[in-house]
This record gives sequence, structure tokens and C-alpha cells, in this order.
Amino acid sequence: MAKFGLSQAVRRIEDPRLLRGEGRYTDDVSLPGQAHGVLLRSPHAHARITALDVAPALALPGVLAAYTAAELKADGIGEIPCVIPMKNRDGSSRAETPHPVLADGTVRHVGDPIAFVVAETAEAARDGAEAIAVEYELLPAVTDLATATEPGQPLAWPGAANNVCFDWEVGDRAKVEALFARAAHVTKLRVVNNRVVVNSMEARAANAAYDAATGRWKLTTNTQGSWQVRQMLAQAVFDLPEDRFHVVTGDVGGGFGMKLFLYAEHALVCYAARKLGRPVKWTSARTEAFLSDTHGRDNVTDGELALDADGRFLALRTRNLAGMGAYLSNYAPMIPTMAGTKVLASVYGFQAIYANVIGVLTNTVPVDAYRGAGRPESNYLVERLIDAAARETGRDRVALRKLNMVPPSAMPYRSAMGQPYDSGEFARVLDIALDRMDWAGFPARRAASEAAGRRRGIGMAYYLEATGGAPSERAEVRFAADGWVEVLVGTQSTGQGHETAYAMLTSHQLGVPIEKIRVLQGDSDEIPTGGGTGGARSLYSEGIAIMATTATVIEKGKQAAAEALEAAVVDIEFDAGHGAGAGSGRFAVAGTDRAIDILTLARTQREKVARGEDATLLDAAEVAEIRSHTFPNGCHMAEVEIDPETGLVAVERYVVVDDVGHPINPMIVRGQVHGGVAQGIGQAVHERTAYDPESGQLLSASFMDYALPRAEDLPDIEVEFVEIPCETNPLGVKGAGEAGAVGSPPALMNALVDALAGTGVTHLDMPATPETVWKALAQARLAA
Repeated sequence: MAKFGLSQAVRRIEDPRLLRGEGRYTDDVSLPGQAHGVLLRSPHAHARITALDVAPALALPGVLAAYTAAELKADGIGEIPCVIPMKNRDGSSRAETPHPVLADGTVRHVGDPIAFVVAETAEAARDGAEAIAVEYELLPAVTDLATATEPGQPLAWPGAANNVCFDWEVGDRAKVEALFARAAHVTKLRVVNNRVVVNSMEARAANAAYDAATGRWKLTTNTQGSWQVRQMLAQAVFDLPEDRFHVVTGDVGGGFGMKLFLYAEHALVCYAARKLGRPVKWTSARTEAFLSDTHGRDNVTDGELALDADGRFLALRTRNLAGMGAYLSNYAPMIPTMAGTKVLASVYGFQAIYANVIGVLTNTVPVDAYRGAGRPESNYLVERLIDAAARETGRDRVALRKLNMVPPSAMPYRSAMGQPYDSGEFARVLDIALDRMDWAGFPARRAASEAAGRRRGIGMAYYLEATGGAPSERAEVRFAADGWVEVLVGTQSTGQGHETAYAMLTSHQLGVPIEKIRVLQGDSDEIPTGGGTGGARSLYSEGIAIMATTATVIEKGKQAAAEALEAAVVDIEFDAGHGAGAGSGRFAVAGTDRAIDILTLARTQREKVARGEDATLLDAAEVAEIRSHTFPNGCHMAEVEIDPETGLVAVERYVVVDDVGHPINPMIVRGQVHGGVAQGIGQAVHERTAYDPESGQLLSASFMDYALPRAEDLPDIEVEFVEIPCETNPLGVKGAGEAGAVGSPPALMNALVDALAGTGVTHLDMPATPETVWKALAQARLAA
């Protein structure tokens, strides 16, 4: 690796193992004597449980236990926490939604867990769950976010008036109102950011074993960071010290935010394992995942954009209804508030912004972070507003954006939302995207489509992301006895290629062959602390920690090399051997040919310690403080064609020009952008989460009814990088994992509205399914 250095398109080192079927996912773990758990879930959106009898289940062959809320309460089992405190605009605290591990007297959404049946086999457990006798008193349910806060709607929680669990604000309201008062033009727009089901490739799973001798659990489960699950499980559910829980996460097949959280199943397998004295395993079925994994997005937002007579943006004002579902998930209130609003200024020079976010409770699956976590929703609103303002004022949409972009000369720049942008050349990135897309040649392509009876549109969206997450990160480097270098990290790969990126960085710093580097993650005993993966934080957070740790390794190596080479420490130099070939990192006495390579030195020092001699090991661990986060940004452009007879949308071309700082591995970054764009296209034109307004049933609870984009729905996504290094971390990197999902929905929807120009259709909401597009055209014809 050293001969290549960083910024090379190195193939992922984890792929051969995964492609050979050698991955170690949670469901692959089978423990001796393990039993299997299955949950009985509510078939109703809102109901009181008037009778619950588990005796019929316990009478079935192979059934070992059937647990309910009553038994858990008697044993002191706590609730699933929401860890985000929040004050309302009037200074009062947000509403609480106590979330028991199993429903205690009332169910609040279809899929709410009622009982946990454990049996010798999964089949016997399913039979047991079906045998449980439950009687319900049905209650009115509320599922429509747009109307849930209106007077007279059913209440999801009796203590939350009008289904409002928080009413939060940020920004300078008085200044915004003054700017609106003198605006030459105000554009108003309501947009829907549709609820999505995460649908990771690997379903959630958990497998727990309890050691009565030590009083410790080992929980194997697919998370985005075992440490957060351990903390909440210990503190909130069992009220025990964290060291009583050993949480292990192996390979994870997709997370997208949804696997960050503590779920009922984590608590239940641990509880049952202790009660039964044997391991207990649970694995989600796909429809069960639709009903129990946290959902994403679910916003209805009113936005107002104030412009002066020259088209300059003065102020932005927003009011956002943010769906929370039936319970506040671990981090849910933070997503539309602190996380989402900080990017409302995007790349534009607003003088002031005011945002009001209203958290709304409904009898639906809880909502929490989903790829981008609030930032896609805010960028979507801003970019849709800008296109609408351009239409209303007769301005060119590209020129309007350029006029209002913060120039490079203003960097570092503090946005109207108080965010400190360290770098950015937004107009330059936009120009490159225009050229790559052949924006100027679009009229000819539109004419060709019209001649064939179809409508063609082109759209763009400039996005700005703000990464986030834990304020520190840990890394450890160990020189193992087998000659490998082990790098222990506090983040968790869910498919992003972390092993490759971290091995590249370690190889670059230490001059160790990438083939001799082993990345370890996810074990809360082996790795004492970690911030996990979320907020596109992994590379810059863990990268800083790896750089700090490898620097300590080198300093220790100089001490050891001085002894081995019989020289003064000040005379020892380290050369990572960049460009000299793999494995050429070495310590040398300055001005001489006396030298020792790092792996040989580490081995000899370890051998000395094994013999009982006094020696300095090269192993090291450091915790790095993350003082500044990053602001990746870029321009997405989409070209679409619509068949007006069917409403079918085809994405003909898609271009992304990204500033993610210094890409360590451009191949991996492109893959991340591709995945994010695919999810954005899915949300924009395919994915509809539909609840029956009367019964509260999830109508789209399987792939028969919920459309994910297929290969034929996606174009060849063209990605180009403009490298503008981040000024706040030594790697110069900006987060990239979520960016594709931030810019794609507004680019697609702006293109669709452009395609319908002249038909009378000036607005569409996601998802723009064929039915939606066809109806919009039909209604416009009737109104003409």
C-alpha cells in the first residue's frame, strides 16, 4: 500500500471475504443450547388490552416461556429511552411517551410488541405467539401527519394536546419578520417529505447469552455502534453497570441510521437468557421489519423565501410538522430540530432564518434518523423554494442560485444558522456540474422528446451537509504475535468500506503493507469506548484518532529503535517509505545506513517482553477530541422523461459534482454517492409508506406494496469530485456517506416540475409515482 499512498482507488479489502460467503452476520451466530424468540405484535393501531392469556402458548410442545409487560415490570425492567431533552418555545419541557419493552395495557401502533415467546425452535415460538389469547378495546387512531394536530383528531397520547409532543424554534424571529416586511417578493411553498421504510439488506437480529457465575451478558447484535446500545440497555432497561453487558457487532448488512438504536428485542433476548439460563436468539422477518424498525423522514413543511428587488435572498421562514410516530425513539426529537435546521442556510447568504418545528405523535411506527437525518429534509425545502421563486419572478434558476451563493472570499464564513463553514467554492462546483450535464444543450433534447410525444425536464439542487456525532473517537494500534497490525476502531461499518479506508490510512502512516493490517470493530469488551457510525462522521473522526495513535506508535518506535540501533533517540528518524514499495516503513539513524523496519522492530520488542526483558512495545491507543465537524457540499443534476399517457418517469441522466474535501479512496466515495442517490431516487419517485386512515393498518408492509428502485430504474450515476480540502482536520476530508441522499430528492423533483412546465402543473410532492404524475396532468387538463 505504501507505494500507492492515499487518494488511490484501492479495491475494498473486505469484499473477497464477504463475496465468498465468509461474512459473520448476527443471524450466522448459533450458540450451544440456544432457544428462539418470537414476538406477538399488535394487529391494531390503537387499543386497550383488556385480556391477555399466555397459557395456550405455554401448553404447546417446545414452548419454554411467554413473557408479558406484567412479568417484566415485576422484575424491574425499565423502558426504552428517548435521550434527547428538549424545551418548547414557551420554556416548558416536551411531552413524554413512556416506551415499555412490551406494551403495558395499551398498544399504540400496528406492530407494537405485546408478548415474547421463547421456544426450542423458531417454528414452535411462532406457534406459541399465535396461540396467545388477547382481547382488545379498540380506540380511535390518528395516522395522517398533515391533519393530526387539528382540533378533534384522536389523540395518540392523552397527555399530548393536539398530538403535539414538542413545539421548538430556532433563529432570530424578529429580524426575519422585519426582513419579510421589506421584501420585494415572497415565495411560499408547502412540501411533503414522505415517510420511508429503511429496508436494510440484513434484517435486525439479536442473540444473548447470560453467565450466572459472573452476572454478565454477551449480546451479539447488528448495530451502528455497540457502545450506545450497551449504555442504554444497562442504564435505562436493567439499571445495572455497563460492564455487565458485553455487546458484539460483527458484519452488518446496511444500517442507514435505523441500527443505531436500542430496540425492545435487545432487552428481551437478554431478559429471557437470564430467566431461562440458556442463550436466546431473535431474527426479524421482513414484514416484521416494516412494522418495528424505525422509519425515516415524515415531514410536512411550509417554507417562505423573502427576496429583494435584485433577487437576493433576505430571509427564510419555515414551519415544519415532523412525524414522530407512536413513541419518541432514542434520538427522534433531534432529527428535525438540531440536526436538520443547522443546514437551512445551505450555501446561500441569508441575512436571517427562523424555523419552527412541531413534533407530532401518531399511531404509527416511530421515526428516527435515516440517511442524512434532517439535512435532506431541510435541503429539499430550500432547493424546491428556490426553483419556485425563479419561476414566480421570471429569473433563471441557475443565475438566482449563483447570485446568492457565499463566495470563497468569505471563508471562513458563519451562516445565518450559526454554522462555521471552513471552506467551499460553491459557484465553481455548480459550473463544473453545468458543463458535465451539458445544461446548455438541454433545449435540443427536450425538443426531441416532445417530438416523440413525451415530456422532458432538467433539474438541479445544490446541497450542503453538516456532519455530526460523538465529540471524541478512539483508535488503538497493536502489533499482534502473528505479524499482523491490528487497528481497533470505535466506529462501525455497515457496508461503507471502513476496513479498507482505515487500513489505507494506517498503511500510509506506518509504512505497513495493507495486506498485513487487520481492522477490528464492534466489540465493547475489546474496545472500551466508541462513538459508533452516524452523521457521516466515521472517516474524519476515526481518521483523526488513527493519526494520533500512529503518531504515538512512531514515538514509541523511536525509543525502541534507539535501543536496538544503539543510538540517541534524537538521532532516530522514521520514514513511512511512501513510493518505495510495500512494507518499507523503517526507523534509521540519521546520516547512516543503520536501520530497522517497523514490523521487525515490533516483533523483537514483543519477544523481549515475552522473555521478561525490559522493552518498549509499539502498541498505542489514543482518544481524539473532535472539535469541528465538516460541511460537504455539491451539485446534483437530473434529467427525466415522462410518458404523459402513463405518468411513468424515466431518469435519463444523473450527474453529481461533489466537494467532499480530500477523498481517501475515490472508488469507495463514488460507491457511497451511488448508494445515496439510489435511496434519494427511491424516495422521490417510488417509496410510499401508506397507512389506512380508518384502521391505522400499514398498507405497504411488504415488497408487494412498497416499491424500492430496481436496477432498471437507476441511470448510470456520474460522479465527479472537486477537491477543496477541509481546513479543520488534518486529513482534509469532509463526510461523504450521506451526501448522495441529501441532494438527490430535490434534483429529481425539480426536474419533474420542469418537465411539466406549460401543462399547468407547478408542484408535485414525493413520491412522484406514475399514478401521481398522471393524476396531476389529468387535473391540470380539467382545470385548463
